[in-house]
Amino acid sequence: MSVNVKQLAAEKAVEYVKDGMKVGLGTGSTAYWAIRKLGERVAEGLKITAVATSQASEDQARELGIPLVGFGDIDRLDLTIDGADELDGKLQLVKGGGGALLREKIVAMGSERMIVVADESKAVETLGKFPLPVEIVPFACEWTLSDLAKLGCEPVLRRTGDELYKSDNGNYIADCHFGAIHSAPELAKALQGIPGVVEHGLFIGIANFAIIGKSDGSIEVIEGEKHR
Repeated sequence: MSVNVKQLAAEKAVEYVKDGMKVGLGTGSTAYWAIRKLGERVAEGLKITAVATSQASEDQARELGIPLVGFGDIDRLDLTIDGADELDGKLQLVKGGGGALLREKIVAMGSERMIVVADESKAVETLGKFPLPVEIVPFACEWTLSDLAKLGCEPVLRRTGDELYKSDNGNYIADCHFGAIHSAPELAKALQGIPGVVEHGLFIGIANFAIIGKSDGSIEVIEGEKHR
């Protein structure tokens, strides 16, 4: 029987959730398994409150009976569990494949700890094989795409069928093909300088550690430092 490595990593991360915690729920195929396991533990008596990073994760949590609260009702989270599209040995991440990068970053930055859950295919030496998602405002998006291209990438507006994809915030996502990203902090700073950019999918100094599921059934933990 083959090992579901995403489920393996996600369920290990949920072991860090304790009674009374305020928890951030990530978005994506690996976070799905974490939310499912949390739902099981809540049904068994675990007492937590949670916030979600996307409508999809919120809907899943509600179906499983996980208590959700509004952001105005809490100030900080104890822990956020979320996936990544890529991560390197420094725990620099590329996120946003699911289109929720802005909300994911807000929630992660509002957490005491962030645990990244991923399968071994997401661990890389150098970021950049996965196109970097950048959330941009629809207004004058052509200009923003031009500015992004000047940074050395090929930006492509994400689509759903024949329609332009819109995030839960009503913005477009430009998937930027940079190739190898040799200095993520430098690129992040450049992206932040473009007016039409709402947020980018580089998560630097945010994750505390990563739990990586492997096809042989083992788990690797990568620890990092949180620079805030």
